[in-house]
Amino acid sequence: MSSNVPISSNTSNITAPTPQNTPLNQAPIALGLSRPTVPDITEDNEQDDGEDAEQSELSGFQQKMLGMVHGKLAGLVGRSSGYLESLPIEVKLSVEALKGVQVKQNELQNQYKRECLELEKKYLALQTPLYERRNAIISGATVPTLEEIEAGEKYSIKDDDEYTPLPKDTAPTASGIPEFWLTALRNHVGLEELITERDAGALKHLIDIRIEYLDDSGPEPKPGFKLIFVFSPNEYFENDLLEKTYVYQEEVGYSGDFVYDRAIGTEIRWKEDKDLTKEFEIKKQRNKNTNRTRLVRKARPTESFFNFFTPPVPPADDAIENGEIDDEDLEEIEEKLEMDYQIGEDLKEKVIPRAVDYFTGKALEYEVMDEDDDDFDDEDDDEIDEGAFEDESDSDADVPARRRAPPKGRGGAAANVNPEECKTQ
Repeated sequence: MSSNVPISSNTSNITAPTPQNTPLNQAPIALGLSRPTVPDITEDNEQDDGEDAEQSELSGFQQKMLGMVHGKLAGLVGRSSGYLESLPIEVKLSVEALKGVQVKQNELQNQYKRECLELEKKYLALQTPLYERRNAIISGATVPTLEEIEAGEKYSIKDDDEYTPLPKDTAPTASGIPEFWLTALRNHVGLEELITERDAGALKHLIDIRIEYLDDSGPEPKPGFKLIFVFSPNEYFENDLLEKTYVYQEEVGYSGDFVYDRAIGTEIRWKEDKDLTKEFEIKKQRNKNTNRTRLVRKARPTESFFNFFTPPVPPADDAIENGEIDDEDLEEIEEKLEMDYQIGEDLKEKVIPRAVDYFTGKALEYEVMDEDDDDFDDEDDDEIDEGAFEDESDSDADVPARRRAPPKGRGGAAANVNPEECKTQ
């Protein structure tokens, strides 16, 4: 994910490490300086204070050495080891020829992604009438048909053997579904963390979320998409629509996917004292000359879902090059950009196409399973305690079938066309 969210537009020119980055000599870490060998508490609980102090001092020394090693290794990246320079001119010509072939491959990959984007647009147009029908049922503008209800029950029975069909003696009406989108958003793992109790009052007025693709046929085409949040009249803000636009760079990145360029959000016209992105406090101020006091109302930023419409701004290239932003701040900005991009992609690929699954909570099963899989992927092989996993049955037949989670990233929802699946079209 992080590879698709560059801090600046120039990062797409960064090349992967090549043999020229390989140092001629072995790094000290390869000569035996590994992780600090601090004994586990279970190995020796009888150490006296002197031994503990000695071990702690040794560990600190080794950690300092490791820091020096990592610093040296980091400094070697990008530097020439002399290997490429030592090659005969004929071999160097062949290397340049390979780069020329790679240029053509990149052009084809860019064309492929463009065509996949056009395919996404095509299928969005085919789905639009279904989205409109969904909105009509949610808002209570129309009565669900018996055919739609029957198809939905078949879907439920197929998914859950214990599902109980609804009684047939009640005729469907245009009743609508209250707080549909608020519930759906809260059932998304990432979005749920952004929605505060204060936000809920405003999000109860959210009546639809739509998606549009940017028109990239102009003189300066930019691929991307727009998320449109439709609200009914409310006491919080004047806007009927809140939009968030994601713009990709024109060329695909090193990974072969469209690269996030920037995001543009709607300016929310808050009504008086209703700005959910700020908290207000009353403070007393005393005049030094007259000794009179007055009450001053001050606002400070606070967490809110509606900060989503004020996206983080990548720092300027020259600010990074001149060292005006330290590494810690740069990392924080990058994390915010990644989160902002991921939320936009999840709304586009998951929540909008499968809104009813997020409303019912079914999609949450997949989200939680994805999180569990991430935990296993992040474990180091030598740190897994095999004894912690016990077989409760000698037969695989006794183990219930586990539902596969949908693929992560782009294409988390089957209803949308995933560029990564275009190879099978």
